[in-house]
Amino acid sequence: MADHEYPTALGASSLKTITLLGRDLAEDVMGKVSFGELAFWLATQRRPEPGEVRVFEAVLAALADHGFTPTAIVTRLTYLSAPDSIQGALAAGLLGGGSRFLGVTEDCGRFLHDALSGVDGALPADDAGWDELALAIVRKARQDGKFVPGLGHHVHKEGDPRTPRLMRIAAEENLFGPHLALFAAIGRVHPAVLGKTLPLNGAGVCGAALADLGLPLELLRAVALLARTAGLIGQLAEELRHPVGNEIFLSVDLNNRPVEPDPYPHRRD
Repeated sequence: MADHEYPTALGASSLKTITLLGRDLAEDVMGKVSFGELAFWLATQRRPEPGEVRVFEAVLAALADHGFTPTAIVTRLTYLSAPDSIQGALAAGLLGGGSRFLGVTEDCGRFLHDALSGVDGALPADDAGWDELALAIVRKARQDGKFVPGLGHHVHKEGDPRTPRLMRIAAEENLFGPHLALFAAIGRVHPAVLGKTLPLNGAGVCGAALADLGLPLELLRAVALLARTAGLIGQLAEELRHPVGNEIFLSVDLNNRPVEPDPYPHRRD
């Protein structure tokens, strides 16, 4: 095996040292680099500027925990079933990060990126130009029978408080880029196409902000899962002291109602 090499810019160990991203882990990273900064650095392999760290950590805070969402409930119930498997409970919650919860971050970032990639010439220079572009994009999505990721929220029907806050933070750090600009424009123009006003949700604005930071699109959902891991640890910590998992289980188990089977239609090929 001596002739095999596996190059990596990440962690590597020798007898007396550990290096990470070309730095001495013990001397140059521990106690000097925040976890948010390190996560950004690991994902992009470039050390972020302070403003980028602020936006990135704001995204992590925005996505960490939203209460009794399906990801939190399944984590608590898995812990109820297997209290000897903290990793199983965490994994169960993370596996639920999909198109309805958490995955919107990736879906919105990709949607905005694809739309921007299709623009011929220079990008808009003012709100009027962004509105014109956004209007065409929303109309096209509706014609194709597709949803615009990042529009709508089941609770914050009058506005998601995370969205304007993250936009302000990005603007304060001069990191309000084309993805956020297009997302904001979609928020302004979509009622003219859809006939109703929907809020720009927090998961969507996080996707736009991460895309403006240059995070790989393939990793946007991973960042959302990183944030939610902290939230799920909090859910487990609370479950240890004030358990509700058994009550959730019993509320279903003791209130089930037997019904006749409802067979799926038989397909004849």
